[in-house]
Amino acid sequence: MSWTISGTYVAGCSCAVLCSCPYDGQPRDAEGGTECLGTAVFHVADGDLDGLDLSGVDFAFYNHFPSNLSSGDWKVGLVVDSAASDEQAGALERILSGRAGGPFEQLSQFYGEYLGMERAGVSLSGGDRTGLTVEGRTELSYEPLTGPDGSATKIKNAMFGFAPEFEVGRTTGRSDAFGLTYEASYGETAEYVFSSEEPEGAAQGRA
Repeated sequence: MSWTISGTYVAGCSCAVLCSCPYDGQPRDAEGGTECLGTAVFHVADGDLDGLDLSGVDFAFYNHFPSNLSSGDWKVGLVVDSAASDEQAGALERILSGRAGGPFEQLSQFYGEYLGMERAGVSLSGGDRTGLTVEGRTELSYEPLTGPDGSATKIKNAMFGFAPEFEVGRTTGRSDAFGLTYEASYGETAEYVFSSEEPEGAAQGRA
C-alpha cells in the first residue's frame, strides 16, 4: 500500500507554553496537570493512497498523552471533513490508524486506544486569524511566539514532530471531542510531508 499526504497543519493542546511533548518530556498544563490533550488539523494540499486522490481534504487528529510520548498508552481519534467522500475518509483512517503502513504504523506502537473516526466540518484559517475549527467540537485561535527581530520562534529537529521544523506559539479556545475536553494554551504550525516511502517523516511525528 503506497500513500503520501502533504500540506499545512495547525495544532493546539492543553500544555503550558512550551509543550514538552516534542522532546519526550512530561506534559505540564497551566494548572500543574501532567497530561496532554490536543488537536491537530491538517489540510491535505496534495495526497493519494494507491491512486485515490486525497487532495483538498481536511482532517483533525485528536490526542490524549497521559505521560511522556515514548511511554505510550496514547488515546487518538480522527475527524474527517464532511465534504470528503467516504472513500477518502476511509483512506485517511487507514493511514492515521497505522493500518496503511509507513510512519503512522511506527507511531501506532504507542497507541493504547484508537477512538475511531467521525465526520464533521473541519477547516484551517490563515492570515491574521490563524486557527482551526472542527464543527461542534473544537475552535482554536493561534498566535506565534516571536523573537527579538519580530520573526516567529521555531523548533527544529525535535524527537517528536509533525515536521522537521515547526513554528510555536499560543492558542486560545476550547475543545470537546471523543470525551477529551481541554482549554488550549500551546500551539504550533508548519508545512508537512508524510509518506509510506519516507518513515522518518512522521516516525518523529507528534500524533
